[in-house]
Amino acid sequence: MLRRAPFTDADPRPIVCLSANTTWYVVNFRSRLIESLIDRGWRVVVLSPPDRHVERLSALGAEHVPLTLDNAGTNPLREFGTLWRIRTAMSRIRPSVVLTFTPKINIYLSLVARTLGVPVIANISGLGRAFVSGGWIERVSRALYGVALRWPSTVFFQNEDDRAIFIEAGLVDADRTHRLPGSGVDVDRFSPRPKPQAGPFQFLLVARLLWDKGVGEFVEAARIVKARHPDVEFALAGFLDVDNPSAVPRSAVEEWEREGVIRFLGSFDDMVPVYAQADCVVLPSYREGMPRTLLEAASMAKPTITSDAPGCREAVVNGVTGLIVKTRDGHALAMAMLELLEMPAKQHDSLCQAARERILDEFDEAIVIGAYAQRLCAQS
Repeated sequence: MLRRAPFTDADPRPIVCLSANTTWYVVNFRSRLIESLIDRGWRVVVLSPPDRHVERLSALGAEHVPLTLDNAGTNPLREFGTLWRIRTAMSRIRPSVVLTFTPKINIYLSLVARTLGVPVIANISGLGRAFVSGGWIERVSRALYGVALRWPSTVFFQNEDDRAIFIEAGLVDADRTHRLPGSGVDVDRFSPRPKPQAGPFQFLLVARLLWDKGVGEFVEAARIVKARHPDVEFALAGFLDVDNPSAVPRSAVEEWEREGVIRFLGSFDDMVPVYAQADCVVLPSYREGMPRTLLEAASMAKPTITSDAPGCREAVVNGVTGLIVKTRDGHALAMAMLELLEMPAKQHDSLCQAARERILDEFDEAIVIGAYAQRLCAQS
């Protein structure tokens, strides 16, 4: 049940509402944006499913309104119930503007906001499983996007491939779209630092443990590389047991550990020491919006290896900041890993330096915050 108190006091500040499919997403990817908005005089309210990160929102100075949401749900009656809950919450919050993130939230909040006359700035950080799954779910998703995205004044995209798909399909007018450099990187927090513990060369994959993140290819490549360099370590960090048809089962991860091919690290709130221990960060994903893990690693002057897939290819300059390999090809990934392992130290150091410099020039979080500030000023 929504609490009435936070929205009936005499606080004169205009309200900006941020909404995503998890509170974890907002805290991990939008904390600096929240702090900046508060500094600029906004009252920030976050509408999202509650989790253990709600307290961190409060520490940032934001207020939280819980939302019950089945992110993978397709039952029409239940989805109508979700729309009704969003409308009830929005009527109570009465925001001046809404910032939306993640696929279902982008659609549902835009639909509801239109009925209430509330301005929306949407962020398409990736197409979402429903959009690219094929069949009736994809057709419904496209239809909903086509209706919902008529309302936002601005639709941000994180890569040009996704932006082109939406424009060419007639889902959004080109003049309302803009490209952002992902969600940006806190370049002060994710800065170069020495490896904290001595140990073998480590390739690290950071992601939700889904097959379409390229986990299988990572394991295949690990077997190939370890046949030549048995001391090299392959580490996985991320969430297991996620509610997703593409989820890697825990039993598979446990088997890989028993085999000695990978080491599972688990999930972390603070990724800085995890990146610091790695020598190369790998993401052989099939498709991304803009992979933050690669950007954070590059900001810490780590070379990266990724696939030639939408979003991924924009995060790495092949041969300059890292290496790009064929998508869904474990052997090609292994060859790139071997190339990195065996390249001269001077060339390796050049990759590290170029990676950091590119993040400073193109992906600093301040660029993203500035883009939102500009749009909010135009909206108010």
